[in-house]
Amino acid sequence: MAAPEEERSDGTEKLEFSLDVPFPSVKEAVIALRALSPDREPRKGGISKRISVAGSVLSVGWRADEARILRVSVNSFLDHLSLVLETMVMFGPPVPQ
Repeated sequence: MAAPEEERSDGTEKLEFSLDVPFPSVKEAVIALRALSPDREPRKGGISKRISVAGSVLSVGWRADEARILRVSVNSFLDHLSLVLETMVMFGPPVPQ
């Protein structure tokens, strides 16, 4: 959820949002991480995003200066995540190596 994080130089607080997405397996979580990692934020300032995998859970966290910037970034990520999930469903589970 969005919550105040730290104070910026102008006296206002940064916003933070985190999301955990469980996957059926570690391999699927890593596939999603690799598919979603190349998407960097278009703006240089005002927002940062971290993405990682712990077990079979994909974790994403954002920190932003403005609610609008945070909303746009989260919405964009969710659109990409939806596409990754649809692709995984279409092609089936990963083949063991």
